[in-house]
Amino acid sequence: MGLLKSSIGRKFAMALSAFFLMFFLLQHFAINITSIFPDNGATFNKLSHFMGTNGLVQYVMQPILIFGVVFHFVMGFILELKNKSARKVSYAKNNGAANSTWMSRNMIWSGLAILAFVVLHFIDFWFPEINTKFIQGDWSGLHDGEFRYFHELQHKFLSPIRVGAYIIAFVFLAMHLLHGFNSAFQSVGANNKYTKGLKTFSKIYAIGIPVGFIIIALFHHFNH
Repeated sequence: MGLLKSSIGRKFAMALSAFFLMFFLLQHFAINITSIFPDNGATFNKLSHFMGTNGLVQYVMQPILIFGVVFHFVMGFILELKNKSARKVSYAKNNGAANSTWMSRNMIWSGLAILAFVVLHFIDFWFPEINTKFIQGDWSGLHDGEFRYFHELQHKFLSPIRVGAYIIAFVFLAMHLLHGFNSAFQSVGANNKYTKGLKTFSKIYAIGIPVGFIIIALFHHFNH
């Protein structure tokens, strides 16, 4: 693709994939937060069943999401490798630490931590769903006559080790987003009179969403 041949094009594509994944993350959080509503999981079960059985979501949006995740991480590694060679020259002339933040210089490590979490999340939730629906052929969403989603979520957060791993992953996600959100806006040319407002919004999102997911994990761990 011609867009990916230039450095600017790769950064632009990276930014678009980042916005797509941040929108998905917001949607994912909006559904998961309903699991702590005082209705014994009724709202969460209904939303989860709709998302898990809707044809558009399963056969269109889900493949697009998987492609977006793979593309974002692969492009991130490519950009990091290309930036390393440029940094060698730059650092010889300047103090790199003085001209960039710790997070901007270590996005690759926070990205790897998040990738490890994505793999864990797939093992915990997505693979069992694929097995139930596409291998066993059970699209009912039921277990013992009741929707299974809420109880499965509670069960996953029984282990303090798993909860700890989730918390660490979301701390890394917050750090990744704090730099990545602003970087994505810059890559698409959003440096104008709205920059201050965008930075404020990005900070609220980058901290608020991960903290929200941490609260969900802790809530179910201590209230199972």
